[in-house]
Amino acid sequence: MWVICGLGNPGKEYEKTRHNFGFLVLEVLAKKKGLKFEFEPQLEAEIATLKNRAILVKPLTFMNLSGRAVSKVLKKYHITPQSLLVVHDDLDLPLGRIRLIPKGGAGGHRGVLSIMEALGNGDFPRMKLGVGKPKDQDVKEYVLSPFSETEMSVVERVVERAIQGLEEILYVGLQKAMNKVNSERD
Repeated sequence: MWVICGLGNPGKEYEKTRHNFGFLVLEVLAKKKGLKFEFEPQLEAEIATLKNRAILVKPLTFMNLSGRAVSKVLKKYHITPQSLLVVHDDLDLPLGRIRLIPKGGAGGHRGVLSIMEALGNGDFPRMKLGVGKPKDQDVKEYVLSPFSETEMSVVERVVERAIQGLEEILYVGLQKAMNKVNSERD
């Protein structure tokens, strides 16, 4: 059983922003599978379960406190960090790129850092979704801004590839999924 955690911020104003890329992937996956997220106040998250294969998690603690919700979910379901997959935006990858890694550092991402601090290590896989770096904009302003209309066609293709990658993880394993996902380009 996997816990797949998409990172983002709750609220309508953040829905189509770069920082909510992780939420977007999980929302589209849930819709395709006919699942509905249910708010679980004690976990500070919305949860959907995918046929005894994965628990989809959207922390509602805001990005910088994601670790609080993630640690509660892992504890409730008795799941180790190695079976946690975090899906998040990444400034160091151009839009259109996906990178799947088995573990690592936060890379400046405060949501990932919060999870690492809550769990005591970075020994959990991540799916990084490239959003590129801002040219003439503050980083915080950039990640909290929506994708442009021209970027949305790329975003839609990335979401589809990310979902395929998540399904690969669930059905054939992390290593094979890494080989496939990391070799693809938009």
